[in-house]
Amino acid sequence: MVDSHDPESAESCSLTEDDVEPKLKYVRLSNDIKNILSEEAISCIAVHPRFLCLGTHWGRIHMLDHQGNCVHTIINIKENAHILSVNKISVDSKGEHIATCSDDGKVVISGLYTDENNQTLSTGKIIKAVELDPQHHRSGAGRKFIIGDNKLVLYEKTFLKGLKSTVLSDSEGQVTAIKWNGQFVAWASSLGIHVYDLNEKCSLGFIQWEEPKEGKLTDYRCNLNWSNPTTLLIGWVDTVRICVIRKRNAIEVSTRNLPVHIVDPMSTFQTDFYICGIAPLETVQLVVLGYSKERDSETNKALRPILCVLQYNASDYIEICTDSLSMRGYEEYKCDDYHLDCLIDENQYFIVSPKDVVVANLYETDDRVQWLIEHGKFEQAMEVITKHGGKYSLITVARLYLDHLLSLQQFDEAARLCTRVFGNDKQLWEEEVYKFVKVKQLRSVSSYIPVSDECKLNPHVYEMVLYEYLQLDPSGFLRLVKEWPPHLYKTKAVINAINDHFNKKDANILLEALAILYTHEKDFELALTMYLKLQHKDVFELITTYNLYGMIKDSIVQLIELDSERAIAMLLKDKIPAEDVVRELEQHEQYLYRFLDAYDKVDNSDRFHWRLVNLYARYEPDKLLPFLKRSNNYPIQEAYDICQKLLFYPEMVYLLDKMGSTREALSIILHNLQNVQMAIDFCKDHDDMDLWNDLINESVDKPHVMTKLLNSIAGFIDPELLVNKIQPGQEIEGLKEAIIKMLCGYSLQVSIQEGCNEILDSDYFDMHEHLVRVQQGALSVSDDHLCGVCRRDIIVSKDNMRADIVMFNCRHYFHENCLLDKYNLEFCIVCNSKKMGKPPAAGS
Repeated sequence: MVDSHDPESAESCSLTEDDVEPKLKYVRLSNDIKNILSEEAISCIAVHPRFLCLGTHWGRIHMLDHQGNCVHTIINIKENAHILSVNKISVDSKGEHIATCSDDGKVVISGLYTDENNQTLSTGKIIKAVELDPQHHRSGAGRKFIIGDNKLVLYEKTFLKGLKSTVLSDSEGQVTAIKWNGQFVAWASSLGIHVYDLNEKCSLGFIQWEEPKEGKLTDYRCNLNWSNPTTLLIGWVDTVRICVIRKRNAIEVSTRNLPVHIVDPMSTFQTDFYICGIAPLETVQLVVLGYSKERDSETNKALRPILCVLQYNASDYIEICTDSLSMRGYEEYKCDDYHLDCLIDENQYFIVSPKDVVVANLYETDDRVQWLIEHGKFEQAMEVITKHGGKYSLITVARLYLDHLLSLQQFDEAARLCTRVFGNDKQLWEEEVYKFVKVKQLRSVSSYIPVSDECKLNPHVYEMVLYEYLQLDPSGFLRLVKEWPPHLYKTKAVINAINDHFNKKDANILLEALAILYTHEKDFELALTMYLKLQHKDVFELITTYNLYGMIKDSIVQLIELDSERAIAMLLKDKIPAEDVVRELEQHEQYLYRFLDAYDKVDNSDRFHWRLVNLYARYEPDKLLPFLKRSNNYPIQEAYDICQKLLFYPEMVYLLDKMGSTREALSIILHNLQNVQMAIDFCKDHDDMDLWNDLINESVDKPHVMTKLLNSIAGFIDPELLVNKIQPGQEIEGLKEAIIKMLCGYSLQVSIQEGCNEILDSDYFDMHEHLVRVQQGALSVSDDHLCGVCRRDIIVSKDNMRADIVMFNCRHYFHENCLLDKYNLEFCIVCNSKKMGKPPAAGS
C-alpha cells in the first residue's frame, strides 16, 4: 500500500517519460516492513500468492502479507535461522515449506504450519542457491530439494527419515542460481547454464556464457526464471537469452542414443544495462530489472535502477516502456543488491533493494484511462473506454477533453468532438454548449449543433448562436438564417435583435436576413420591400413560391431592371394581365419591347402586333421583316410610313407588294436596293407582264442588267421582247453566251413539253386498255349480294324461284324480273337515277 507520509512514496518511486504510456504502476510496501527495514537490510526475497518471504543480511527470515504486514508463523517466532546473510529462499507450490541457504554453510527447510519435516543441513561450504521441489509438500514425493556449492546435489528423504544425496553434476565452480520446474532443473555455474532432466537423469545441454567486457562473469548474479513449463528466461550481466525445451525426433533419439529433450535458444539480445532480474509478461514480452552501466556525472554514484518492459524477437528487442525507480539508498547499491520476483498469474512484480520493497502491477483499464487523461491523451482514453469499459464513462472523459480543447483554443476540434460523442443527446448538448458561450466561440460549434427534429434544442441555444454571429460575423449570421429551419428559434426575437444592432456597414447583409425572416413570419409585403430595396434576385423565388403577383404590379419596372429575363418569364405566366404590364411599361419602351417580343411567342391573339412594328424598327430591325411577313394584325400603311421614314427598303418592298403597289415595289428594288436578281425574282413571283416591261425598260441602257435578264427570263416571257429592245451597235458583255443559253433553255423547254405529251398519250392508251380488260372480266355473285330494286337476296327470288340476274360494271345487281324495261339494259338504273337526281323505282 502507499505510504502517504513518506516523502518517497509510490508517487516518487517511478519516473517515466511523459509521452510514453506506462505498462506498470507502483506501490511501495509499508506497514510492518518499515520497522524491519529500519533495523535490517534485505538480502533476498521469495514470493508466493499467499505471502512474501524476506531474507536479511542478519540471517533472519520475515514472513509478510502482500501489504507489508507481518504474518505470525513458526518461522517468525524462531530465532535466526542463519548467522550470516541469507542468499536464497525457495518456497514449494503450496506455500507450506520454505528452504533457505547462507554463507554460513547451512541449509534450513522449515514448515510454516508444522515442524514435522523440518531439516537443517550443515555443509561447511558457502551455499549460494537452494531449491525446493515444487511438490515438496506431498508426502510421497520424497521431500526433495537441491543445493549448489561446487557441485549440484539432489537430496531426498528416505524411508527411515534420513537424507539421501545424489550428485547431479560436478559443476565448473560455484553454483550461483537454481530454478526447478517440473522435471527440469536449470542452474548456473561460473561458466554458464545447465539444464537437467530429472526423469531421464541426464543433462540436456550446457549454455556457455561470454565473459563481460568489464569484470568477471562471477561478479554478476545469474537470473533464472521459467515463464512456462518449457520456456527458460536467462538474464546475466547485460545479455538476455530465451530458451525452449522441445522433444527430439523419435528416430534421432533411438538411433543416436540422445536425450528425449533438447534445449533450443530462440532469442538472444544484449541490453544497455546490467540485469538484476527477469520475469515474463505477455507472449513475447519481458519485465527486466536493470542497473545502469553509467554513473552520476556529478557524484559518480549509482543511478536509479530501471524496470523495463521489452518485446523481443530473435536477436533484438523493442522497448515498450522504461520506468526509473527511486528506491531508497539507490546511490550506494551495486547490481546484485537488487532482486526481482513475480506472481506470473497475477502479473505482479516485486522489486527489492536492501532498504525498499516496491510492488509493480500491470496498468488496468481505469489506471490507463486516468494516466491518459492526466497526460492529455483524451482520444486514446476514449478508445480504451470504448473497447474495455471501466469505471470512467465515455461522456465524462469527453467533457474533460472538451475543456482541454477549449483551453487550447482548438475550437473546431472541440465542436467536432461534441458531434461525435453527444450525438442526439439533447441534454448533453444544452449543458455543454454554454462552454462555447463563455469563450465566445458559438460560431465554431454552429456547423455541428443538431438541427434535426430528433434532437431539437431549446430555441434559446440557437438564438445565442445567431446573436453571436450578428455581433461578430454578419455574413455568417446571414448564412445560418438561410440554412437553419425557422422552427428552431423565435424569428421575431431575431428580427428585434437585427433592428437593435443595425448598422450601415452591413446594411445589405442585414436587409437580406430581414427579408428571409419576414418571409418566415409570413409578412410577405415587408419581405418583398427588402428584396426590392436590395435589388436581390431571390425576390423572384419569393414571388413565385408564395404567389405574390398581386403585390408586384407597381414594381414591374424594378423587377425588369433587376433581371429582365427572369422578370419577363415570370410576367408571361398570365398571373398579371398583359394590358397592365404594358401600361406599366409605357414610359420604358425598351422594357416594353422585351416583354412584347417574348409575349408574342406565347400568345396567339396578335393583340399587340400594332405596337411591335415600331418597337422592332427601333430596337431590333433584323426581326422586323420576318414579323411583317408572319403577322396580319397591324396597320399596313402605318407600318409602311415607319419603314419609309427609317429607309427600310426590303420592308417597304414587302409592304408595297402586300398593298398591291407592285410596280412601286419594283422601282425600289431597282433604284434603292439596286438588286437586279431580286427584281427578276420579284417579276417571276408575280408573272405580271407590266412588271416585266418595266424591268426590261429599266434594263435597256444597262448592259449588265440586260445580260442577267437574258440568262433568267427563259420560260417566263417571250425572249423576242427583250432581244428587240437591244439597239444596233449596243455593246453588251456576254451577249452571245446569254442568247445561246436563252435559246438552249427555250429549246429544252419545248423538248420537255413534247416528251410530256408523248408520255401522256402512252399513259392514256395503256389505262384505257386496262379498263376494257377489267370490264370484260367475270363478276362473282354470292348470297351476300342484294337486288338493287327489291333489296332481296340476288340468288333466290321473292317467290323462291330462281330468276335470271342482270349485273352492271358498277357492281349493282338486279333480278331481271325486277327491271321495268328488261330490254333496255344500257344503263344501271341506280347510277342513272343518281345522275338524274331521282331514286330508282322499286319493283313490286
